[in-house]
Amino acid sequence: MKVRGGSKGRRSARQTPAAVMQQLSAYTAEEFREFLQGEVRALLMGCIQAEVDALCGPSYRPNPDAECRRAGSAPGYVLYEGRRQDIIRPRVRRRNGESEEEVPLATYANAKEPGELRARILDAFSVGVSGRDQSRLHGEDTPGTSKSEVSRLWRREGSKRLAEFRERSIVREDWLVLMLDGVWLDKELMAVVALGIAEDGTKHILDFELGATESTETAKGLLARLARRGFAPTKDGRLLVGLDGSSALKSAVLSYWPDAVIQRCLAHKERNVRRFLRRKDWKELAVHFDRLRKAQGLVAGQEALKELERFVGERNQAALESLKEAGDELLALHRLEVPATLNVSLLSTNLIEGPFRNMRRKLERVSRWRAETDQASRWLAYGLLEAERGFRRIKHAEDLGALGKALRK
Repeated sequence: MKVRGGSKGRRSARQTPAAVMQQLSAYTAEEFREFLQGEVRALLMGCIQAEVDALCGPSYRPNPDAECRRAGSAPGYVLYEGRRQDIIRPRVRRRNGESEEEVPLATYANAKEPGELRARILDAFSVGVSGRDQSRLHGEDTPGTSKSEVSRLWRREGSKRLAEFRERSIVREDWLVLMLDGVWLDKELMAVVALGIAEDGTKHILDFELGATESTETAKGLLARLARRGFAPTKDGRLLVGLDGSSALKSAVLSYWPDAVIQRCLAHKERNVRRFLRRKDWKELAVHFDRLRKAQGLVAGQEALKELERFVGERNQAALESLKEAGDELLALHRLEVPATLNVSLLSTNLIEGPFRNMRRKLERVSRWRAETDQASRWLAYGLLEAERGFRRIKHAEDLGALGKALRK
């Protein structure tokens, strides 16, 4: 029997030109990397040898009057790209009276400087590499990569970031919006975080305060620190404050800024109302809340809210009571008669809850929070700063000027 398809099998066994080029590129990159390592090692050894010659004179013509002499060699290492490279280092000794002492070579000490390694460890830690995996990443024999050493390095870096977070200036003359919200770190540890929005549309994490609950005292501690650091509304103006409905946060805000405009988060209120309704009513409920979010001005907002109350009241009395509990705070932004383009950003606390989600991804490696130390503050400062790096201006920031005028009336 004649078997067909042999040529097809041979063609499938051949590598495509793209695959060949990919393998060649990988091979060339590895060869080039090894070449660079060799060149850097040769350069370092040349610098070390030049220092030895300066101390002792050339090896072929030693300086008899020099205080130093060559003393053989010993195993050593340098750090290149954060990884250990073994070398044979020269040794130098100096006469000190009747005895001799080892002379530390500055070039060799600098070649062992772990500054770049520390930076690489911190970068790896920031993207999720645990302390115990650092030695696997940088090399088992690379110094400074053990779990305990990485932990000490991270504590020092965390303290530095906390100081940087708390010492940076938040003094501006164009603060318009303040958002406060709490995030649970543990069942007995909460952080109340403040986010500010300036008239140019930029967002900034202002500060945080730790406490056992989202209490008025915790919020007041946060606002007191903000006041000491110079945070204040615009001159002759008020603040628009976005809250999730916490009476403790509202009480703290009004104790510092009695004329603040309190805007209740519509996203929170929608979730609270939805839990009283049947699942088949959720879609229509979302339509009514969306109409309220898009309403331009107080009159349109009142009409949308009235329709929402009618819809909810026909279905569940408890849901209607939950909706009316917010009172006029659901229409605080509408009452300022600003462009409805700002509603998408300012009618909810999503601007601060987004950073919380990013922060949790950074803090998920913490399995135990120690309230008796500054551990939580260090990690929070790190997580919030990392989240803030992705901040952009709010949508339709060009319309914030109208909000500024309304708040200054």
